Amino acid sequence: MNQASNPVEILRELEALCRRNAHPLPSQVEIKEDWVGIGFRLGEHRLVAPLGEVVEILTYPGLSKVPGARDWVRGIANVRGNLLPIMDLGGYLHGRNTVSGRRSRVLVINHKGVFSGLIVDEVLGLKHFLPEEATDELPTEDPALRPYLESSFRSGDELWGVFSMHRLAETPQFLQAAV
Repeated sequence: MNQASNPVEILRELEALCRRNAHPLPSQVEIKEDWVGIGFRLGEHRLVAPLGEVVEILTYPGLSKVPGARDWVRGIANVRGNLLPIMDLGGYLHGRNTVSGRRSRVLVINHKGVFSGLIVDEVLGLKHFLPEEATDELPTEDPALRPYLESSFRSGDELWGVFSMHRLAETPQFLQAAV
């Protein structure tokens, strides 16, 4: 640095020196947010529920029957001291109850006061989808499923329908569990 007497000149020389020796800023990397959901199977349909709409996944619990309830209401389970109504999602949608097996699971939802467990054939784990995998194409023409499908994702050859647990919990027919 030269011996400048003017303070403004000293600052300019210092700034120039810093700019010559400064490292460049790191390049900006675009981060893509994955869409994450719980994959599950209902019959032959592969569906995915938004992660925030499922509060817990349970193995098939012991149940107490509920007299006067619809066929798709399997019963009430005691889950850590809380009573949880258990509904058969396949039974509700298609009128035929799911045959419970060792892969059957219960997806627990809690939305606007509706705290319920939904029996599904199998839980397929967390599913991650990139934004470019979203599609307007729905995976089925099934009229019972269509009202609950929000969108879908295509991953390879598979089409995963996004099943809205919140929409299900707000459906008047679902809330009418008594015969």
